[in-house]
Parts: sequence; C-alpha cells; structure tokens
Amino acid sequence: MTAKPPRIATIGVYCFTAETFIETLQAAEVRLLVDVRQRRGVRGPQFAWANAQRLQRLLADASIAYSHHLELAPTTELRQLQYREDDRNKVGKRSREVLAPEYARRYTEEILDPAPLEPVLDELRASGPPALFCVECAAAACHRSLLAERLAERYGLAVAHLGPPRQRLPAA
Repeated sequence: MTAKPPRIATIGVYCFTAETFIETLQAAEVRLLVDVRQRRGVRGPQFAWANAQRLQRLLADASIAYSHHLELAPTTELRQLQYREDDRNKVGKRSREVLAPEYARRYTEEILDPAPLEPVLDELRASGPPALFCVECAAAACHRSLLAERLAERYGLAVAHLGPPRQRLPAA
C-alpha cells in the first residue's frame, strides 16, 4: 500500500458562516490555519467573524492553531491590478472565478519566487494538517491557489481546496 503524500488545504471566507467555516476545517482535520492575507479584515457584518482577532478566538476555541504570513500576501499594487481586471470583466471580488493572468504572473515572480518557503513548510509539518486562508470563495480566484500549487510542486504535497457545505434541502 502506497502512503498518501502530506496534504495542504486552502479555504476562503466568502463561502462560509463562522459555524460552517469551523465545521469544514474540523471535517478536513485541519490543525493550523495559515493566514496569507495582506489586510486581516473583511468588510461586511456577515464576515466580521473573519477579522483577525475574532478569527483567532474562534480558531482557539476549536483547537486550531493560527499563523499569519504577510510575506506571502499580495502587495496593494497587485491587488489593485486584479481589481482593475475585475472591473474590466464586470465581476465583483466575491464572485470572481479566476485570477487575471498578469496578476498570477506577477504574484509568482514578485512574491513566490523570492519567498523562503522552507520555514513555512517546517511550520506546516510541525503543526499537523494545514489550510492556507484568504477571502475568495473559489481557490482559483485567489493567490492561495498559486501558493498551494508551488508547495505541491516543490514539496510533493497533495492539495485540497475546501468549499462550502452543500446546501441542505428542506424536507419534502
């Protein structure tokens, strides 16, 4: 029997309530949430639970460790590049499905290529199954997918993009 490769998950805010977020992390046996946001706040009262201090309390109550890696977050300039592309395509940040090719290229060259990933990998391995965290619902619409892909390619990790729970249908 072949051993499974170590895995890393990714997860975003916009698909979840606080309760379903924690349930999804627990179901995936995540032990460390790695926040790769530049700004650790989320607009809108429905997502207030994901602002840094509230999120850290929520995670602590669920026995999930937290770390923030600002060096892996996109710069303001890169975020603005993506927002301009969103405007051009008439898509909102919360409904974006994919990253702009120029954004992906520049994030890779400017952030990922020079980033020392070994310390991050050591942290991931020491804590148990991790999840990379940002805000977009679709992993392909977020830089966390580029980071997860790099970790998978370089270190042989399997990647699981965690999505929202299936909506429960009302009883007939």
